[in-house]
Amino acid sequence: MKRYFGRKLLVYILTFFIAVTIDWMIPRFMPGNPVDVLMARAGSFAGATELMHDYYTKVFGLDVPLWQQYINFWGALLHGDLGISVYVFPKPVAEVIMDAVPFDIFLLVPSILLSWFAGNWFGAFAARSKRLDNTILPLGYILTATPYMWLAMLLAWTLGIVFEVFPIAGGYSFSLTPTFSWVFISSLFKHWFLPFISLFLVGFGGWAIGMRNMIIYELEADYSHYLEALGAPRKLVRKYAFNNAVLPQLTGLALQLGVIVAGALVTEVVFSYPGIGYLILQAINTRDYFLLQGCFLFIILGVLLANFVIDIAYVLVDPRTRAGMQGESA
Repeated sequence: MKRYFGRKLLVYILTFFIAVTIDWMIPRFMPGNPVDVLMARAGSFAGATELMHDYYTKVFGLDVPLWQQYINFWGALLHGDLGISVYVFPKPVAEVIMDAVPFDIFLLVPSILLSWFAGNWFGAFAARSKRLDNTILPLGYILTATPYMWLAMLLAWTLGIVFEVFPIAGGYSFSLTPTFSWVFISSLFKHWFLPFISLFLVGFGGWAIGMRNMIIYELEADYSHYLEALGAPRKLVRKYAFNNAVLPQLTGLALQLGVIVAGALVTEVVFSYPGIGYLILQAINTRDYFLLQGCFLFIILGVLLANFVIDIAYVLVDPRTRAGMQGESA
């Protein structure tokens, strides 16, 4: 088992190095650069002088050859320095991301977990009854096929504009400052509800369909028929079927939780919700190499950590994985 996890760790380290290298390269393929953006901002106020151009170029470390920038990037990364953001210059990228992460966790953790539990429960329950299956299945297909942006815009129009029940922009009221007051907390929840429900509904449909299909597949498997032939109670057969069907769902859940720090780009853009997904769009618009690198770095770490957790979870949950590892070590 130690050899197994040792190999896995080596694979993760190599994957991290390659992914972060690609992360560094991608922003530099975009047309334009951070200095041009800042010069355009400052031009109408102070004049775009050569001195300012040289200053910004040096601040962002773009005054050295590309290979040297790559080495400097790794040196700074190992010291926890992600650079300075162009979008909110001169704020460090790490601080910008840390301001957005709580909004993503607050939005995505409940929507992912609740849709997973509700979807799996409804999917497993629907597989028991043909009448219920004929209701749940079409509803699930409609929800999972609904684009996030379309559903978010529909909810914003109906509940935000027509009925004026919920606000449609921001993480909280623009007239408030973050405090531990009831006024601020209630504003936070009101701005949170529409992005949450749009993500929940689409996620719910996908999980329900996935579990329903897996339950039916497991119930038709040879071991299910064998247990029934032995006279095992139907409830026991369904329990085994559910335990096997939930494994792929568990993998999907871990992967979704791993990309929480990526935010929900489309939903956050529609509602101007201040998460990392919204930051990525702003970073692209402002050619902010460093903010884009930082956001993608968080995504890479989240996905790798999620995969590592999946490996451990499978060893704990699935006896077949443990048996395979023991046979390999033998």
